Amino acid sequence: MLIDQWPNDFSFAEMQVHYSINNLPEFKNAVVTVGTFDGVHIGHRQIIKQLKEEAAAINGETVIITFHPHPRTVVAGKKTVELLNSLNERIFLLKELGINHLVVIPFNEAFSNQTPDEYIKQFLYNKFHPHTVIIGYDHKFGKNRAGNYHLLEDYGKQLGFIVKEIPEKIINESIVSSTIIRKALLQHDIANANKYLGYPYFFEGIVVDGNKLGRTLGYPTANIIIRDEMKLIPANGIYVAEAEILNRESSTDNVSHSRMQGMMSIGVRPTIDGHNRTIEVNIFNFEKDIYGKTLKVFMHKYLRDEVKFDSLDELKAQMIKDKIDSLNYFGALEK
Repeated sequence: MLIDQWPNDFSFAEMQVHYSINNLPEFKNAVVTVGTFDGVHIGHRQIIKQLKEEAAAINGETVIITFHPHPRTVVAGKKTVELLNSLNERIFLLKELGINHLVVIPFNEAFSNQTPDEYIKQFLYNKFHPHTVIIGYDHKFGKNRAGNYHLLEDYGKQLGFIVKEIPEKIINESIVSSTIIRKALLQHDIANANKYLGYPYFFEGIVVDGNKLGRTLGYPTANIIIRDEMKLIPANGIYVAEAEILNRESSTDNVSHSRMQGMMSIGVRPTIDGHNRTIEVNIFNFEKDIYGKTLKVFMHKYLRDEVKFDSLDELKAQMIKDKIDSLNYFGALEK
């Protein structure tokens, strides 16, 4: 989603999302933290737990400040960054955790060039009027990342807000788990990726027309295109997966059907052409036309690598085995 295409601010039952810092409400005893929160994984959830506990103790509101696009695309000049979540995915994951307010800051050169003093006084204090700010002991901000915890603490004493430190242990867990998740997804280690996320890794894509070869083999597949170029796509291979068909009237809707069991192929289909990378999902016992629909895919287990078979009959025999292995996985989960 381009910055100039962001929707108006909107509300969930538990969370309001704000896209303009010039139109923020008056927060009640705001307890604020700042971060990208990519993945909203178990390390982040420890931080959010502390945020909610602090807010509950003072009858206040939780406020998370996050950024879009990712700061590395501006500060480091990277055109693409492999992210665990799109912005919308991040919003929905944070909503489920019961945050009161999420403020999405358009991260650009002007914002990154604020001095640490400007960042604290003009941005953090003037816009949010925090009761408490919770940041990591090694949190850096402002131009050249020159601002730190101690500077913020000094300003807190002057301006009348409390600064609390996220312990080093939690910060280290947060950093390591983000690294582990990305590495694991690119090395077929879905089990560890999901362990550190705290949920099955997922992505969304539009179902497009394919060559319908799967249908001739008895395994019709939904070919999906992921339009977010920064979304991390796991390593090529065959996976146990579930899928939901999303019904959306706008970019913020996320109404889905129940999850359906299936299996998924990510790769170049070496038996067929071996060139173009595709994502194909075979939903078990499902024959409906879903072209143009948005499919949300949850990854559960790595089954095997891509293999070039000598014939389509050999490929079909392997697909039969893959389906059995997938059903056995789901059966074990249900016991």
